[in-house]
Amino acid sequence: MEIIDTQKITPDDIQVSEGIGLFKLDVLLDKARSNSLWPLTFGLTCCAIEMMAVGSARYDLDRFGYGVFRPSPRQADVMIVSGTISRKMAPRIKTLYDQMPAPKYVIAMGGCAIAGGPFKYPGQYAILEGIDKIIPVDVYIPGCPPRPEALISAILKLQEKITAPKIKV
Repeated sequence: MEIIDTQKITPDDIQVSEGIGLFKLDVLLDKARSNSLWPLTFGLTCCAIEMMAVGSARYDLDRFGYGVFRPSPRQADVMIVSGTISRKMAPRIKTLYDQMPAPKYVIAMGGCAIAGGPFKYPGQYAILEGIDKIIPVDVYIPGCPPRPEALISAILKLQEKITAPKIKV
């Protein structure tokens, strides 16, 4: 049973009727979703080693509901793109992203995934200068490679983003 942090719920989210508090369904779904995200295993280079370390017992991703890395995009909610992205690989990454069910989230891990890293120089043609050129990114993790604690911090930031109140038009 999930314990809901009532400090993050606004009075607009609760409707009280005869002593019973009712939550809006989308608020409850966002709470449940943020605590049971399944990442897609997608490590390209050295940042993937740090991503694998986060899945080990030392960092214990299970405590955040993130411990089950999925091999299929159809079973994943979050794509963690870590490492250098070649232009040849970019269409495959876009295809994997399109195969993920909605709502879906992307974490760009490391300087290469964010902006091309040390492989970015004038005239280069083979490296994509940022994953956000082909898919939307929710959280960026700078570093080369970022420490496992940075990935955990990004996961917590993504959970905050999912449970944040949405502006409806």
